[in-house]
Amino acid sequence: MEQRQIGKNGPSVGILGMGTMAMAGWYGERDDTAAAAAINRAIDLGITLFDTADLYGGGENERFVGSVLGPRRDDIVSATKWGHTWDEKGWPNGVNGRPERCVEACDDSLKRLGFDHIDLYYLHRVDPDVAIEETIGAMARLVEQGKVRWIGVSETKAETLRRAHATHPVTALQTEYSLWSREPEDELFGVCDELGIGFVGYAPLGRGLLSGKVKKVDDMPETDIRHNLPRYQEGNIERNKEMIEKLEQMAAEKNCSLPQLALAWIICKQANVVPIQGADRVPFVEDNAAAVEVELNDEDLARLDAANPEGVAAGGRYPDAWMDEVNR
Repeated sequence: MEQRQIGKNGPSVGILGMGTMAMAGWYGERDDTAAAAAINRAIDLGITLFDTADLYGGGENERFVGSVLGPRRDDIVSATKWGHTWDEKGWPNGVNGRPERCVEACDDSLKRLGFDHIDLYYLHRVDPDVAIEETIGAMARLVEQGKVRWIGVSETKAETLRRAHATHPVTALQTEYSLWSREPEDELFGVCDELGIGFVGYAPLGRGLLSGKVKKVDDMPETDIRHNLPRYQEGNIERNKEMIEKLEQMAAEKNCSLPQLALAWIICKQANVVPIQGADRVPFVEDNAAAVEVELNDEDLARLDAANPEGVAAGGRYPDAWMDEVNR
């Protein structure tokens, strides 16, 4: 698989990465056997960036991912995140960006992963009660100590990203980016290019909407976190289904699957973005990875852009309270 460098001074990774949140059971029941097979197949196909977070399952996802990746540690780039707090069920219930928490969180993640260092360590969400300079300063000390190689920020506004980068070079910004979540095009891409910060796009398939697999509320298990997301609410999900059908027609014209079309759009349109797909089954990993072979010319990209302008999806990507966290 073609390699793409994350930022000016970051690691080179496969052009397509892998997120592992779904493997924590947030979209339904966990299947560790199937998920482990998916991770190993992804590595075989050239995917090298693997992303988790201490939040996912209250640390359980880090333990699982670390156990699978451990034997192949030299072949991959590890990424995890800190900054959230969670309840006894492993669901987020706040943020804590204090420097002392940063040290504890990193040590805890290293133990769970079973690694001697983390390659790319993100602040998961900005704490409004702690100056970003203090939080990033603590992360910088982790780099000095050899516990972390590069630091990143997940979800923030351009002004805060500039302040973070002025404190210590930020290697990557991780934010949702897809055909239906195009907000980074407004300002964040420009700031990242200016400062030499890489961009890692999560939920490139819209948490399943752009895979075509979820077209009605009943397609999701009762425990699925997506029941809390506006785009998956009754009324919105039906309107989004109509747009999906149009995209499926375009995918058929290109002789590819809908997920491949959505991923290829990012790969071909944004030379500095590494999308992290979140498939947790081998067939889905294989289908997604084949997106790197889909060729989209300028006319194809323009047509997709025109059919999917910012705001085309019915419903926001998060509830209002959650959006407050991502806009700090």
